[in-house]
Amino acid sequence: MRFQLLGPLSITDGRDVVVLPPSKPTSLLAALLVRPGEVVPAQRLRQAVWGEDQPATAKAALQSCVLRLRRLFAKYDIEEQAVVAVAGGYRVPADGDTLDLLHFRRLADRAASAGESELPLLREALGLWQGPLLANVPSELLHRDEVPRLVEERLRVLERVCEIQLARGRGREVLVDLWEATRTHPQHEGFAAQLMRALYRVGRQIEALAEYRRIRTRLREELGVDPGAELQALELAILRGDEPGGPALTATLTRAPHASPAAPGAAPRTPAAAAVREPADALPSPGALPSGARPPAGALPAPGGTAAPVPRLPAVPGFTGRSRETAALAELLGSAHGSRHAEAAPVLAVVSGGPGMGKTALALHTAQLVADRYPGGGVLVPLTGPDGMPRPGGEAAAALRAALPRPGQGPCLVVLDDVVHPDQVRELLDVPGCGAVVATSRMGLAALVATHAPGVLQLGALTAPESEALLTAVLGAERVGAEASAARELAQTCGHVPLALRIAAARLLTRPKLRLADYAAWLHRDLPARLALPDDPRMSVPLALDEALGRLPAPLAEAQLRLARCEGRITAAAAGSALSLAETDAEELLERLLDTGLLEEEQPGAFRMNPLFRAHALRRTARTAAGPSRSSAAARRALPSPAP
Repeated sequence: MRFQLLGPLSITDGRDVVVLPPSKPTSLLAALLVRPGEVVPAQRLRQAVWGEDQPATAKAALQSCVLRLRRLFAKYDIEEQAVVAVAGGYRVPADGDTLDLLHFRRLADRAASAGESELPLLREALGLWQGPLLANVPSELLHRDEVPRLVEERLRVLERVCEIQLARGRGREVLVDLWEATRTHPQHEGFAAQLMRALYRVGRQIEALAEYRRIRTRLREELGVDPGAELQALELAILRGDEPGGPALTATLTRAPHASPAAPGAAPRTPAAAAVREPADALPSPGALPSGARPPAGALPAPGGTAAPVPRLPAVPGFTGRSRETAALAELLGSAHGSRHAEAAPVLAVVSGGPGMGKTALALHTAQLVADRYPGGGVLVPLTGPDGMPRPGGEAAAALRAALPRPGQGPCLVVLDDVVHPDQVRELLDVPGCGAVVATSRMGLAALVATHAPGVLQLGALTAPESEALLTAVLGAERVGAEASAARELAQTCGHVPLALRIAAARLLTRPKLRLADYAAWLHRDLPARLALPDDPRMSVPLALDEALGRLPAPLAEAQLRLARCEGRITAAAAGSALSLAETDAEELLERLLDTGLLEEEQPGAFRMNPLFRAHALRRTARTAAGPSRSSAAARRALPSPAP
């Protein structure tokens, strides 16, 4: 058994994950694990569990809480992880095999002296982080004192990973990590400098300078200071057209003038010019995250005599629901390997559905279930850039070839995430080493289905029981059972959309005293704007839906917004009336919207819009209403031109 501290506090046996419910024993366990192996004073533990409102019999209350924690250990057969009472406090023995935090630090320590293996080891360390830290731990003291310290350890490793990739000329690949890092940590000058350098090196000078203006404005408005010398020198170099990181700037760009003392296990920063280069074919893509598993028997030796690392797909903690779809996909992927020759075309599966429906989560979860069939490991390749544009085929193919295992390690399972066009998939099916390919897309990819006859799964909203199971898995049976009707109302408010449900559950985890009914009512008053987490820009329903509409041709997006005014089922006749179109044209337009995942088909000729999508569209329409004549013209432009 292993404790997982780098995310919601949980216990895992390597297959199943149990997320602990918010409680006093959970806070006590977190307070002990953030100081693994150390004696934590009793006074500190009482503050972590009760804060300033400690009970009158605080000593006895702490002993009772320790007893409850020991019973929890017994429930999951982990008595060997005993809570040890010592003079003045308690401690929990732990090592890298029983606590992910220590495993993270062990990998970072190894990476510091690993030479060519540094990047894979650091990526493996980052792969241990599974979401918002201690999201289910209701302790103000831990979130105030301990969480920032642990987050800093992760940021130092992430900064080192980005620096290595920049030094190896992989500016385009590192952009995804840097966009996320700079938006999640908007005052972090180190990430801002790296993003500016990456943008400049891929020919996006204007965006690099805009990034400097962004952080300068933020620092001046919030702190009244200017950016540090590193950023100022970098801006000047870009304005002059110098190569950032060249001889004139090396001394400035490779130091951190405001860096804090090294966190435990953090890799030391080294000048970019001194970074050890490794062969391009040994570098994993940004999505190929090693999971820490040992290479399978028979893995080829790498140069130097050690087994070559096998890429691993990231795990999906707490995956719930989709049992029918999971079984169908697992059957396709699990039965394919043994019956196919190595040179045969890979098995192909398409998982499609609207934004927030959990397509990527389903693909990754199922990949874990059939991992033993693919000794070559698994690779995740994003096919859409941060700007929402399709990733160029040559770039995606190069990233895939770099991430695949060496010949002889066996077939690899590849997840092509967020496909925009069938050609993106076709270009990658000939890359050697792919045993199976799962393509996730908001589009139906009918042209790909027609030419390659893959397995097809279309994801809609969860069923009511699946939504309830998801909320129960995150919040605990006791809390959901106490407000069963409110839980059902909350699921309906979220449209049974997995992304929305997980955002709502995360909010409730961090506020254990908030009633589900009160939260559902609060959401309903400004839906879906309140379905977003401020500390992670990816966890936002409005952003996901705005992005989905932004990818559509403007006339088609406008038609989607106006169709939200139709209540209940949407037929061709109703759509034609709403858009001032002939019924045959309206029918064709509905088919196009169905293919985007923004509409669902209840039965032939009858469509519906998810209530959450409808609420978003109505909110958008209220801000930018269009007149009837403009709507009609726009809808006609969304239709294909008639054949000559």
